Amino acid sequence: MAALINFTNQSQGRDRIFRATQYACALSVYLLRNKERPDLVEKLKSLEVSMSTGRKLFRLGNTINSIEAAKRTMQLSDRVLCLCLTVANINRALYFACDNVLWARSVGLIRDINKERWSLNASRCYFLSIVMSLTRDVYIVSQLMVQKVRDKRFRQKMDQHLSESPEIAEPIIPQLDAFLFLLLESLRSQPAVALDTLKNICDLFIPLDKLGLYQSNAGVVGFCGLVSSVIGILTLAQPKLRITP
Repeated sequence: MAALINFTNQSQGRDRIFRATQYACALSVYLLRNKERPDLVEKLKSLEVSMSTGRKLFRLGNTINSIEAAKRTMQLSDRVLCLCLTVANINRALYFACDNVLWARSVGLIRDINKERWSLNASRCYFLSIVMSLTRDVYIVSQLMVQKVRDKRFRQKMDQHLSESPEIAEPIIPQLDAFLFLLLESLRSQPAVALDTLKNICDLFIPLDKLGLYQSNAGVVGFCGLVSSVIGILTLAQPKLRITP
């Protein structure tokens, strides 16, 4: 219980709980779209809007946090990680700045702005941030795979796995099997990397849909947002599952 209280006392923890609730409502609304439950659907839509508004309030200070994170990642010795994380944090800072402006407009503090334009800019920054974070994940996974290949015991394990597989005439299939085995074993050895990769893949569908780059539906967006939110809650509650740097 103490751990739960400590978790919910963090603004980041509350934001992730609100986010999970928001996308759970969006998914529920989609699943109930053909059901004769108009009252329930309206309540879920209202709750979704409330969660979204509450999250904007929690994120008012996140622009500064992202800028500070960008300053730290600029000091990384690995140039690929330095580039990916710094660009990701800068775009995240811009996203939060746009989000803050949209919040100010929603409460009436600002009036003379184009809501659609600011929302589109926020989605673009969010998209670029996720792309760079996902690039970081791919880079780390590739490094893990190289390390695995250089491990003599792992090569023996992989050879044993391939020898137990049924013989296939096409020569490319065993190579694909070896690649998938190497990839899965690499992700299994680093759960934090696997979770972060899955989270970023799920998050990617949200701006893709808003920007019109890949049209899905409210159900897909709601499901991906919910999965991403649950992973975010898990990694916040269990720091050992959080990827570093």
